[in-house]
Amino acid sequence: MPDWSYHPLFKPLLFALPPERARKLTLSAIGAVGRLPGGPFLIRTLGHLETPEAMSVDLLGLRFDCPVGLGGEVDPHGEARVALSQFGFGYLEIGPISERGTAPSPIRRETDAQSLHVADRFANDGVERFERTIRRDRGRGKFEKPLFLRLRHDVGAPPEEAAAQYGRLAARLAPYAAAFVVDADDERWAEPLRSAALRRIGEAVRAAAPEKPLLLYVAPDEAERALEATAALARERWDGVVVGAAAGDSRSGWRSGAAVRDAARRTVASLRARLPRPFVLVAAGGVVEPKDAVDLRRAGADLIELNAGLVFAGPGLPKRANEALLYETLRDAPAPKPPSFWRQWGWMLLLGIGMLVGGAIAAALAATSVLLPYDIRFLGVDRETIHQWNEHLLPFMSHDRMTLAGTMMSIGIMYAGLAGYGMRRRLHWARMAAMTSGAAGFSGFFLYLGYGYFDPLHAAVSAALLPMFLFAMRDSKDEPSRRKPNDANDARWRLALYGQLAFVCVGVGLAVGGLAIAGVGVTQVFVPSDLAYLGSHAAHLDAANPRLVPVIAHDRAGFGGALFADALAVLMTALWGLQQGERWIWRMLLLAGIPGFAAGLGIHAAIGYTDFLHLLPVYALVVLYLAGLICLYPYLHAEDGAPTTSSEAPEPSR
Repeated sequence: MPDWSYHPLFKPLLFALPPERARKLTLSAIGAVGRLPGGPFLIRTLGHLETPEAMSVDLLGLRFDCPVGLGGEVDPHGEARVALSQFGFGYLEIGPISERGTAPSPIRRETDAQSLHVADRFANDGVERFERTIRRDRGRGKFEKPLFLRLRHDVGAPPEEAAAQYGRLAARLAPYAAAFVVDADDERWAEPLRSAALRRIGEAVRAAAPEKPLLLYVAPDEAERALEATAALARERWDGVVVGAAAGDSRSGWRSGAAVRDAARRTVASLRARLPRPFVLVAAGGVVEPKDAVDLRRAGADLIELNAGLVFAGPGLPKRANEALLYETLRDAPAPKPPSFWRQWGWMLLLGIGMLVGGAIAAALAATSVLLPYDIRFLGVDRETIHQWNEHLLPFMSHDRMTLAGTMMSIGIMYAGLAGYGMRRRLHWARMAAMTSGAAGFSGFFLYLGYGYFDPLHAAVSAALLPMFLFAMRDSKDEPSRRKPNDANDARWRLALYGQLAFVCVGVGLAVGGLAIAGVGVTQVFVPSDLAYLGSHAAHLDAANPRLVPVIAHDRAGFGGALFADALAVLMTALWGLQQGERWIWRMLLLAGIPGFAAGLGIHAAIGYTDFLHLLPVYALVVLYLAGLICLYPYLHAEDGAPTTSSEAPEPSR
C-alpha cells in the first residue's frame, strides 16, 4: 500500500470505517502479504525501500539500518511485523505488553488535527497473545530488524507487584527482544513514590535480562519539574529514554499525532540538555511529515519512531523521513566525483541514441517500402504481388513496424534520460530501471524466432547495441541523491501522488500489452480485429504464401518485447524515481510518450485501422499519460529541490 495507492484509493475507504476496524483490516492485509512467499520482496519493490549505508547507526550495542523505527501504537501485537519491517524502518517497537492484558480501547480519528484520540493507551491482549503471534512468524524467514518490546504492568498493580511483573515479563520475552522499554507511567505514583518504583522496576528487569538495553518511557508533555527527576533517575541505571507518542491522562484520554508535535520537541530538547550523548534519546511522538523527524533529530533525538503520523501521511512516511534525514547528513559533505563517461553512464547514453536512430530508420522504412530486400527474398514475391493478394496486407505490416519504431524511439529517450541525469549521478533506481528494462529488451530478441523467421537487421542492431548495455552495467557503485527531498505533506505532493498512480497504471498497462502482443506474435499471430481489417483468415494467408505469416509474426513478437522493455523503464521510474524538483524526469516522460503514442495512433489512422475496441487500451493510456504529466508538473518542477554540491552547499539551519 504505497502512498500513490493509499491516498487516492485506500485512505478514503479506510477513513469511512471506524478507526479500530480500519486498523485491523489494514494490519491483516499487510500481514498476509508479508507472510506470502515473495511478499516482503514485493513490498520493497513497490517502494524501493532499501536504505543506504550512510543511514546506519550504532546505538545501545545494536546496529540499525536507519534511525527511523515503528512505534508500538501502530501494530501493538506485532501481527504485521514481518511486512512492516520492509517499509524502511530500522527497528520495530511492539507493545505495550502486560501479563494479563486489558480490554480494547476505542479510538477516535481527528482528521483535521491529524491526531488520534484513545481512551486507554495501555490496552493490550497480554503476553500470551504476543508469544503466539511471534512464534507463528518465526518459521517464515529470518527477521533481522531489532525489536523493542514495551512492557507494562497490569492495571491497579502496586509498585512491588508491578516490579515483579516487569521482571517476569523480561525473563519470558528476552529471547525475542533487542531492547526493553519500560512504560511504567502511573497516575497513582506521585514523587517520590514514582522514582522509588522505577528503581525497583529497573532492578527487576536488569536481573531478569541483564544483557538487554533498558529504556524508560516518558510522556511527551512531561512537566519540566518531572523531567529533572526523570533525568536524574535515568542517569543511574537506564540506557535511554523514549519520549512517548501520546499525551493526556486517564480522565480525558490520550492524543497522539500532530497534537503532541511541539510538546515532544520541547521534551526531547530538555532531556538532551540534561542527558548528553552517548545516552540515547528516542522520539516517538509528533511525526506527521518528514520535516518533523528532522526537527526532532535537531532537538537531540538519536532515534525517531513513527506512530499516528502513518495514518495521515501514509505508509511512505518512513522512506520520506529517511530521505529528509539523509539530506541533512549529506548536505554539507563534499559531493562525490561523478563516474567517467566511458565507465558507465556514457554507454547507456549511446545505447539510447542508438535506439533513437534505429527507431527513426525503422519509421522511415515503415512509411515507405515497408519490406526490406531480405524480406522480399524470404517471401519470394515482390510488393505488387502481395498487394494483389490483399490490398490491406502491406498497410497492416506497416502498422506493426511503425508501432515498433515508435516504441524503439521511446526506449531511446528513456535510456538517454536515465543515463544522462540518473546514472551519471549514480542513482540506484536509475541504474536498476535501465538494467531491468535492457535485460528484458535484449532477451526479447529471441521472440523474433518464435515463428521461424530470423531477421538479420534486428540481429545486427542487437549485436551492435548489446556491448553498450553490458559496458553500462559494469559499475554498480551507487550514491544517494543530493537533491533536497520533499519534507511536507503539501498540496503539490498530494497532487503528485495522483500523477504517480497514473504513471504506475501506464507502466502496468504497457507491460500487460507488451506481454499480450508478444504472446500473440509467437502463437496465433492475429487477433479478431486484425482479421476483420484484413478481410481474410490466417489460413487464407498461409495458403497464399506459407512464409507470409512468419514475417508478420516476427514483427508482432518483436514489438511486444520492445513494448515490455519500455514499460519496465516507465514503471520503475514511476515507482522509484519521482522526487521533488527532478524536472528532467517530467521531460523524459513527456518526450518518451510522444513517439510511442503518435506512432501507434497515427499509423492506425493512416491505414484506416480504427476499430474502437482495438484502440481503446491506447486511448485509456493516453488519458492516464496526460493526467499524470499534469499532476506531476508542480512537484517535479518545484524550485526548492535543487541539488547541492560541495561548492554551493546551503547554509546550515539555525
